[in-house]
Amino acid sequence: MSEASSTLSFAQAVQASDVLFDRESLQRAVAEVGARVDVALDGERALFLTIMHGGLIFAGQLALSMRTDVEFDYVHATRYRGDTRGHELQWLRKPEAEMQGRTVLLVDDILDEGRTLKAVREACLAMGARRVLIVTLCTKLHDRRVPDLEADFNGVEVPDRYVFGFGMDYHEQGRNLPEIRALRSVS
Repeated sequence: MSEASSTLSFAQAVQASDVLFDRESLQRAVAEVGARVDVALDGERALFLTIMHGGLIFAGQLALSMRTDVEFDYVHATRYRGDTRGHELQWLRKPEAEMQGRTVLLVDDILDEGRTLKAVREACLAMGARRVLIVTLCTKLHDRRVPDLEADFNGVEVPDRYVFGFGMDYHEQGRNLPEIRALRSVS
């Protein structure tokens, strides 16, 4: 994203963006992910661990689409803090649920470069999780991902553009948009 686009107001960002996925297509994708997670769990009661704030909207809809009973907890870890570029990982809240010997569903809005997801996955394994399954609403298509990290379950793929809506923000705004939007390149 260019420096010019990082200075847009939220209203300008909406005007300078395209809808990639509308509410209906996202609801279908979430339902499909939920069904695949149910099959993978095969009745096992996993720990459903949402990464806040971005994962909130996706996680709520995903949980409602699943048939398998899960235990809920959340973690708040961020690299962005309102910015459009990531920095060092900050832990604002670590999970409290017991993980020893359990399957953890690590639920987030997007797999971009994957630094946050990798750090949280490693923390869960260090806390004794038997396995950590990464569940994302979307995966950004590019070659900058950290090595050895892929989503086990993913709803949609998005281009290598700045995306927001359906949990993802533009300078802490727009998380509650019912669609995923992508900024056009601004010159």
